[in-house]
Amino acid sequence: MPTYISLARWTDQGRRGISESPRRLDAAKKMLQDMGGQVLAFYMTMGEHDMVVIYEAPDDAVAARFSLKSGQGGNIHGLTMKAFPETAYREIVASLG
Repeated sequence: MPTYISLARWTDQGRRGISESPRRLDAAKKMLQDMGGQVLAFYMTMGEHDMVVIYEAPDDAVAARFSLKSGQGGNIHGLTMKAFPETAYREIVASLG
């Protein structure tokens, strides 16, 4: 299953309701699971982003839907990247000739 990495920042609304953040994370994990994916890791971070979520989804459409639905509540702004494992990276680079 493809892997995705999301970097997220709390919005002002999200910071005001910070005590509800763990409940929102649990709901997001369940939502992704219901879509056929799973959260592999979650980290709260310091710096430009507040959270890093590493997850798997069946395809890009599911990952996009999860990303959009996660932001609908107005508590986070996110940036999602598709992640290629090392074996895929090596194959891609080798195909360059």
